Amino acid sequence: MWYNQPLLMKIFREVGIAVLIAIAIFVFLQFNIQSYTVRYGSMLPNIKEGDWIMVSKASYFISDPQRGDVIVFSPPFDSPHPYIKRVIGLPSDIIEVKDNKVFVNGIPLEEEYTMAEPDYEMQVIEVPADEYFVLGDNRNNSNDSRYGWTVARGDIIGKAWFTYWPAGRWTVIKHYGYPELSMAGEPETAVSHPTEA
Repeated sequence: MWYNQPLLMKIFREVGIAVLIAIAIFVFLQFNIQSYTVRYGSMLPNIKEGDWIMVSKASYFISDPQRGDVIVFSPPFDSPHPYIKRVIGLPSDIIEVKDNKVFVNGIPLEEEYTMAEPDYEMQVIEVPADEYFVLGDNRNNSNDSRYGWTVARGDIIGKAWFTYWPAGRWTVIKHYGYPELSMAGEPETAVSHPTEA
């Protein structure tokens, strides 16, 4: 049987390229992004129970989490599901909750993203090295760092990227920075500012 060798070579080459591209995309997705279902209402009003979110696992490959980032992580206790919370304190930060305000290094945070002001008090703690202090946006209904635990750097899965389901809930998840806390001097308050996801 006669075959058109140049044509066969072209077909094999194109199929091979398509397979390699498919493998590359699969590997990229496996190592860089992952989907999670939010199981609890601790991040209300911004993220709801039942929301499906996409998480960027690559976000912290070359940089560290920042105050105001929304992260997905494995909690430091037995849990069948990852947790999602907002980073409030970085390693060595001093955290306190009093007078319905969260204080970082003695500076009260102005948090526009919370569901309600905290109705609890928390004694001063220093965030351990390579650990992060996290709180839910639904401050009065969240299992978070005020109960005595912090998140190890190695337990962070990634940065919450966007909600993609239900369809009507599609939205980019807002992260907030506190540039005042990184400046020289001691500002009276630190105001939350939206940052890029």
